[in-house]
Amino acid sequence: MRMFVEPESVYLYRDFVDFRKAINGLSALVELELDISPKDGALFVFCNKAKNKLKILYWDRTGFALWQKRLEKARFKWPSQHACETLELNEQQLNWLLSGYDVIGHSPVSYRAVS
Repeated sequence: MRMFVEPESVYLYRDFVDFRKAINGLSALVELELDISPKDGALFVFCNKAKNKLKILYWDRTGFALWQKRLEKARFKWPSQHACETLELNEQQLNWLLSGYDVIGHSPVSYRAVS
């Protein structure tokens, strides 16, 4: 994923998030539940309960940006059973996640051809 920022760190929020939340709701979640400033240069990754959508919140020095991805026929490999509330990912793990791979275990998403 190419964005206009080079993130200092990437935090994956393990619990599922109501995707009606936008920038204000997600930045409040980061501040209140993770106790991290959403303006610290990090990316914050969230997933919906159906595991087919991701949102990434970040601060780009001029304001907040919110990026969203939806998978059409598969589900993201989300580590929802992990003990930690937040996981820190490196850039390669983020790219794996966005490509449909499990960031813990690296198993690919399987796609079926539609006839």
